Order: sequence, then structure tokens, then C-alpha cells
Amino acid sequence: MLTVSDHDRDLAGLVYVYPVLSRRAGGVSVGINLNPNNACNWHCAYCQVPGLVRGKAPKIDLGRLEAELRGFLAALCRGEWLARNAPEGARVLKDLAFSGNGEPTSAAEFADAVALAASVRAEFGLDRTVALRLISNGSLLAQARVREGIRRLAQAGGEVWFKLDAGKADTMAKINGVRLAPRIVIRNLVACKALCPTWVQTCVFRWDGQPPDAGEIDAWLDVLARANAEGGMIEGVLLYGVARPSLQAEGAHVSPLSAAELETIVGRIKEKGLTVRVSP
Repeated sequence: MLTVSDHDRDLAGLVYVYPVLSRRAGGVSVGINLNPNNACNWHCAYCQVPGLVRGKAPKIDLGRLEAELRGFLAALCRGEWLARNAPEGARVLKDLAFSGNGEPTSAAEFADAVALAASVRAEFGLDRTVALRLISNGSLLAQARVREGIRRLAQAGGEVWFKLDAGKADTMAKINGVRLAPRIVIRNLVACKALCPTWVQTCVFRWDGQPPDAGEIDAWLDVLARANAEGGMIEGVLLYGVARPSLQAEGAHVSPLSAAELETIVGRIKEKGLTVRVSP
């Protein structure tokens, strides 16, 4: 049975396609994993991927991806998979999401995979009811092939969930395992939202028992404000806490915020006139 606390990529026994019960999507999400080698260019402290390594996606077998996606959607839409595997009240397919075990845009075939997913979704008559999403750290937006994939996502009515967990380079290095100047993050976020509707996705938690301080929240909000000052606004913020244990050594530092602490951050976001959705 699917649960929000277990996003096992092997549940369906497939290479590229896996189902999860998503708090942020609000139901069943069909994940498209372009990083079955568990390789990512970031190393986030809260990441639940086992055996995470630094690197990029391997060569993607688009024929296999298409067959897996078509077969799994047939089981969901025409069979009893949801009744058998999803809890009552959550038996609804909400999205197809490029997420998985690493940064999906690192795949050379990313743009073609987006077009493929959009085509199969339409084949099942789901293009009006099931969202198409990319969950990305946005770090590869300077590459033309990545921008082309995001353009194709926009053409299919999709959206990007852009990871932004910190507004200071030192904090990003601690949380995400990568050092980026805020101006680079802003450049990438501006480029992304110019191509496709974009939400900022932010994980908040205690580090060694301490919640993020006011200065950290101020720096993060400043990145959002500076990005919004260039071009159109982001769609809003997807704020979420830690619901599943990290499988990284750095996860020993990470623990959940209280509901009251989350609400304090929500209040700061709303003060800036931004839409915010919260998943504790």
C-alpha cells in the first residue's frame, strides 16, 4: 500500500516508472526516473535515495520508458491498481512527474522524454486532468537542451517545481552539498520561469535541533524577491517538511519542524504577497 512515508522506486518493478503517494500533489503521482543509477549533481542532506552518488543520468532507453509508462497507465486507468495499492480517499492520479533518484535534466534525452510523456498522457485522455511536472534543482538551465525540454513541458501545459532550500551560499553548501552564489540561483530561476510556469519548492527542517533563523529566511525571501523583479512572478511556494528519513550521512543533522514553526515561515511568505502551499 502506498504511503507518504515510503517512496520506494521499485514498487512497480520497473526501471523508469514508479508510483508514489505525494503530499504536494495531493494523491498518486507517477514518477519518471531518468536517474536509475542513483546519480545526482547535488547531494541534499534530506535525500531519501539509497546509495546516492555524484554524477549524471545514464543513457535513457526511450523505447523502454514509453512501454513502461503506457503499461503502467493502463493498469491505473483501466485496471484495479489504484484500488489495490492506494488508500481510500487518495485513489486519484494527480500527475506525471520527472523526479526520481537524481537531477532529471542531466539526462541527454530529457527533452525527448518530456515529449514522450506528454504524448502518452494524451493517448490516455489525461492531458486535461493529470498534470505534467518537472521537479528540478534548476542548476542546468544554462544548457540549451535543458531549456528545450522545459519549453516542451510548457507547450504541454506543464509546470516546474524548482528546488530552492536556502538563500545563502554557505547554507546551500550545507543543505544541498553544492556551493552556488545567490546570483546564479536567481539567474537560473529567472530563466526557468520565463520558459514555463514555475513553483519554488522548499524543504524546511531543524539542523542539529535548531530551526532556520530569521536571517536565513530573510536571505531566501530576498532570492525570491530578486527573481520576481525580473520578468514574471513565480506561481508560488511549495513549502514542505521532512516526512521520510534521510538515507545520507548528513541526515543525522536533520529533524522536523513543529507545526508552529512551519506556520511562522508561512506567515513570512504571505507577507511578501506570495501564494504558499504547505505539506508538513
